[in-house]
Amino acid sequence: MKTSQRGIDLLKLHEGLRLAAYKCPAGVWTIGYGHTGPDVAVGKTITQAEAEQLLRSDVAWAERAVGAELPGINQNQFDALVSFTYNVGAGAFKGSTLLRKAKANANDVTIRAEFAKWKSGGGKVLPGLVKRRAAEADLYFSN
Repeated sequence: MKTSQRGIDLLKLHEGLRLAAYKCPAGVWTIGYGHTGPDVAVGKTITQAEAEQLLRSDVAWAERAVGAELPGINQNQFDALVSFTYNVGAGAFKGSTLLRKAKANANDVTIRAEFAKWKSGGGKVLPGLVKRRAAEADLYFSN
C-alpha cells in the first residue's frame, strides 16, 4: 500500500518545509519535510524539488514498516500510521502499544488515546505534536 495524497498532505502540514538544515526540538539535524540522517548537518541547504525527492524516499521506509505490521488496514488508517511512524521512527512504532492495539483490533477506539501519548520531544510536551497526534487519530478513524 502507498500513502495517499491526503496522507502526504497531512505529513507535509505537520513536518513543515525547511530548505536549510536546523535542529528540531529533540536536537536532531533536520531538513526538508522532516528528513534526518548523516547527510544533514549545519549549513546544508536543498531545493524544494530535493525536499520532495527526500520525502518520497523517506515515506517509503515508513510505508514498509506499517505495511509489514498491519497489511489489512484501510487507507486512512495506513496514512495516519505512516505519518506517525515517519515522525517517531520504525523502532518506536514497532514497540508501541498503539501497534499492539491496532494488531488486536484496528477499530479499537482506545487507539485514539495511544496516538495522544506521543506528544513529547526533547523531554517536553510540544504543542505541535499534540496537534499532529490529534490530526493523525482523526484521519485514522475517518471514513
